[in-house]
Amino acid sequence: MFFVIALAICAVGFLVIAGLIAFNAPARNEATAGPIDFSTAIAAGYDDLPSTETYRARDGAALAFRRYPAADGAAKRLIVLVHGSAWHGMQFHPMASRLAADGLGTVVVPDLRGHGAVPARRGDVDYIGQLEDDLADLLDFARGQAAFDEVVLAGHSSGGGLVVRFAGGAHGQKADRFVLMAPFLKYNAPTTRPNSGGWANVATGRIIGLTMLNTIGITAFNDLPVISFAMPQAVLDGPYGATATTAYSFRLNQSFAPRSDFGKDVAAMTQPFLLIAGAQDEAFRAELYEPTMAAHTGAGTYVVLPGINHIGVTTDPVAITTIAAWIDHRD
Repeated sequence: MFFVIALAICAVGFLVIAGLIAFNAPARNEATAGPIDFSTAIAAGYDDLPSTETYRARDGAALAFRRYPAADGAAKRLIVLVHGSAWHGMQFHPMASRLAADGLGTVVVPDLRGHGAVPARRGDVDYIGQLEDDLADLLDFARGQAAFDEVVLAGHSSGGGLVVRFAGGAHGQKADRFVLMAPFLKYNAPTTRPNSGGWANVATGRIIGLTMLNTIGITAFNDLPVISFAMPQAVLDGPYGATATTAYSFRLNQSFAPRSDFGKDVAAMTQPFLLIAGAQDEAFRAELYEPTMAAHTGAGTYVVLPGINHIGVTTDPVAITTIAAWIDHRD
């Protein structure tokens, strides 16, 4: 009798999980203006955008990146800029151009797997953690081409979250310093506004169901979409609209953020880092970054810039100058 009851409980449990997964798809993007202002990104000039190159990841995939050589040709610093959710490396063209032109280092800007102009599978990766491995392979590739005295790994928004995850994982010591631009720490971090200010449409039930399955080793459904993004229609209708990635699978979404206990990943950031955010950020509470992160690590320098929003932290000249000055200075 006990066995029958236990079996019935398990059956009900699996039915609940199946329901959460099957009937909780992320909402479609119905944005027009969108909750995040992309106007500075739209207005930026891209006529001199470098051509994409590729490197081979450990699984043999050819992944795209752009290279901005240091102006003086002799800089021994490698700067890698990691883009945020839904977009790709092109977002860093104004910043990458400036950092390279100032001779601060060779700047490398990847299109993360599942993103960019022609990804193998848009919005998806092969396994949770693959983005970390891809970044490690990119760093190894770049270091194999030139001798660098220092590696600075920087990321914006979800890209900043990926940098935090990278620091807390097996490859964290491959970088010497970090720059976090308005990073996504976790949906329940004090710094995150509800649904990232309306940017993220999250299938919460599906994520819960898939997380439960993953805890018992069932990963067969990790390709299901769990989040979509409210990309402004002005971007989608623009010349690069087809390169936007407006929905993510469970495994990509998990890969593009710190682990569940984000504090452990933050605590692993023992290398010096700059955290920079705009006071007008639409997705995150900039004033809460320092108390949230300083509780786990003492390695950070924190800057909140007045009058700058979420995208502006990557495009505004004041933000870029602040980042450049921090990269250029070492104690």
